[in-house]
Amino acid sequence: MSQAASPRGTFQQIADALKSQIDGDQGMTALPPVSELMDKYAVSRGVVLRAFQALRRSGDAEPVPGGRWRVTRPGDAVDRRPLEERIAAVIVDDRLEVGAAFPSASALATRFGVSRPTVTKALDKLEAAGVLASGGQGRVRTVRAVPIREERS
Repeated sequence: MSQAASPRGTFQQIADALKSQIDGDQGMTALPPVSELMDKYAVSRGVVLRAFQALRRSGDAEPVPGGRWRVTRPGDAVDRRPLEERIAAVIVDDRLEVGAAFPSASALATRFGVSRPTVTKALDKLEAAGVLASGGQGRVRTVRAVPIREERS
């Protein structure tokens, strides 16, 4: 698209092109970066973000932390609990006992698809809550208590 083209409706054209790409590639899990689409269509960041919002309204995409966008498909289950709750669930899911070694921040970052500093912040919250015990820098964290799952109404 040339820069002389009217921005009205441009975002919808980009959204339609991305929707076609999503429908055609069932393995597609993330939308292209904003900068890539800005270059491809010669539009501003705002136009691309409006296209992403159009895909969000239609249920084809959703934002993820870090400014990226994930493709959503009908029937896909996405865990939207806070990261510290998902990490605490590792204790129950992996059947870890009190005193057992807890997975490293790097292993958890890979498992949950987030950065290691993000995992470290969540682990610090679990240590403050008394769920994990820290061994200090370079030492293995251990399970201090098995988290209790609260029933929510």
